[in-house]
Amino acid sequence: QVQLVESGGGLVQAGGSLRLSCAASGIAIRFSAMGWYRQTPGKRRESVATITSDGRTNYSDSVKGRFTISRDDAKNTVYLQMNDLKFEDTGVYSCTMRSGAYWGQGTQVTVSS
Repeated sequence: QVQLVESGGGLVQAGGSLRLSCAASGIAIRFSAMGWYRQTPGKRRESVATITSDGRTNYSDSVKGRFTISRDDAKNTVYLQMNDLKFEDTGVYSCTMRSGAYWGQGTQVTVSS
């Protein structure tokens, strides 16, 4: 049974920070690309950040310079450090493995202005 479980979401004020975690079980992430997506009402789900198995990263233009994706394969966990949060960052953040082969249930991030 493969599970991706996100945590770390919450309510923060604009300019604040959150760190999201995605803990995988039932499968090792070591050799897989991982990513974070977010879904906001009325908008298509968008890729926020990705990280390859060897640590190379990509970010959407809207979060570049503010968010950092990282991985700890020993803990089978991927992180998303979110700094200088904006109201527009509000949404449900979901972790994915292998470009959509597996998804977590998501964690809500709400940024107040």
